[in-house]
Amino acid sequence: MRSGWLIFFLTICFLFGILAWGQTKPATEPPATTPAAAADDDDDRPVPPPPSAAAVPADAPVLTVKGLCPADSAKSGEASAGGCQTVITRAEFEKIARSIQPSLSPVIKRQLMNLYPRLLIMTHEAEVRGLDKEENFQQMLAYARMQILTQQLTRRVQQEAAKVPEKDMADYYEKNPETFREYALERVYIPRLKQEPPPGAKLSEEAEKERQKNAEDAMTKLAETLRARAANGESFAVLQKEAYQSAGMKSNPPNASMGKIRRTGLPPGHDAVFSLKAGEVSSLLTDSGGHYIYKVDAIGMESLADAKDELHNILQGQRMKEFMAKIQGPFSTEVNDAYFANAPAVGAAAAPANAIAPK
Repeated sequence: MRSGWLIFFLTICFLFGILAWGQTKPATEPPATTPAAAADDDDDRPVPPPPSAAAVPADAPVLTVKGLCPADSAKSGEASAGGCQTVITRAEFEKIARSIQPSLSPVIKRQLMNLYPRLLIMTHEAEVRGLDKEENFQQMLAYARMQILTQQLTRRVQQEAAKVPEKDMADYYEKNPETFREYALERVYIPRLKQEPPPGAKLSEEAEKERQKNAEDAMTKLAETLRARAANGESFAVLQKEAYQSAGMKSNPPNASMGKIRRTGLPPGHDAVFSLKAGEVSSLLTDSGGHYIYKVDAIGMESLADAKDELHNILQGQRMKEFMAKIQGPFSTEVNDAYFANAPAVGAAAAPANAIAPK
């Protein structure tokens, strides 16, 4: 096996190369079923090897590079023409893979295995040429070391932040009831413009503006009528269907029932709905998209048990910010703007230590 710094260098190569690309999940993969699953940091959860791999002994070779002498073979007199080979056992390879990321999938491990011999060979040639002794290489190695340590620290802090006490979640739930209040809503949407057949001849600019105004006025009048009927108890589903038909819309109307909605679930400007009582119908709300009529069917609270995943994520985020502030708080940064000429200033405050790490 090669020296320890070489493994460190290989880790750098993969961490900022193949790992960033290979660990991207396919677009067809469904999201995690619960936020808590994501909060547990799946990247730190080792992926069990397939049965065939598990049957391979720890000291069995999984990669042999013939013709490449181990780094210490020349000193010990073991090197012989054509007889050199570098052997990587399962235990050694898994140690390298874990140093990159504990959860490397079998597919990514295969990609790592395919690339690893090339890195060994190219690194050997670079060492023969003395590139590892050059100042530029040493500076790159030192900077990469800072990046890796920063990422390792960030991951460790994330793990610590994820350990949210049950009491903290219960306290947050009790102190922030509005966050978890749910409104069962119905809504009628009336388009802003009535869809009419195009005119037979090109209209003047003034005539076209008048045509648009008439189309808007027709829908505004319809919206006011539908709102009065909604207040008298007519079905929102029936009113929604009529709104689309009267607007000349060819598509199917949206479902009038919106289910349970939080305060953050409606567009800006519609928050007046949340001041209504159960059974009440809103006034006509209008924005650039059209006209809206809401009805509150019921008001309730999401239970603590159902909100647990969300509570965990909220508090984990808060704890993460607090931990990072504690780490970075004692330090400040001063920049000589004259050196950077016309480059825009990033900001007076010290940027996060990992702000310039490759994505």
